[in-house]
Amino acid sequence: MNIDFEKTQGLVPVIIQDVQTLEVLMLGYMNQEAWDKTLAEGKVTFFSRSKNRLWTKGEESGNFLFVKETHIDCDNDTILIKATPVGPTCHTGSRSCFKTDYNQNFIFELEQIIADRYENPSEESYVNKLRSKGLNKIAQKVGEEGVETVIAALAETDVDFVNESSDLIFHLLVLLREKGKTLADIGLNLKGRHSK
Repeated sequence: MNIDFEKTQGLVPVIIQDVQTLEVLMLGYMNQEAWDKTLAEGKVTFFSRSKNRLWTKGEESGNFLFVKETHIDCDNDTILIKATPVGPTCHTGSRSCFKTDYNQNFIFELEQIIADRYENPSEESYVNKLRSKGLNKIAQKVGEEGVETVIAALAETDVDFVNESSDLIFHLLVLLREKGKTLADIGLNLKGRHSK
């Protein structure tokens, strides 16, 4: 990938997008050194115009952006990085620097929250309590929530149906994590079926 740093006086804009939800998280700038460091370390590093130095996102907060894909635009002067964010991206504590409305892809974020509960268990966490009961209990909960969703669809209010559907999806996400699978695995499987 040949980026034309000269065209823009040594700095090119870099758009950071969540690799799963495709939300635009932030915009920064890179020079050649920041680009090289980003590729070498797998963590997004910018050139900070205010600090006049390289700045790895998360170097103080721990909220790193782990690089998953890089793309260069057709003019070779803008970079798109699809990344996995650790924690909020914005220094204000928001997920995105753009203060976008409701995240329609919250299910992907929920998947990450569940993964965090697995990696950092706490006694208060429902996920931890469910996990401690084992695979059979988690699978049983998915079955129970599936039945309750069907009952709500056939005989209860729309609010009940949405609530039961939410419970079903949540417990399915826990089961996926317990089995070491992700929504990406499901998405790829569905995409493969669709293309046939």
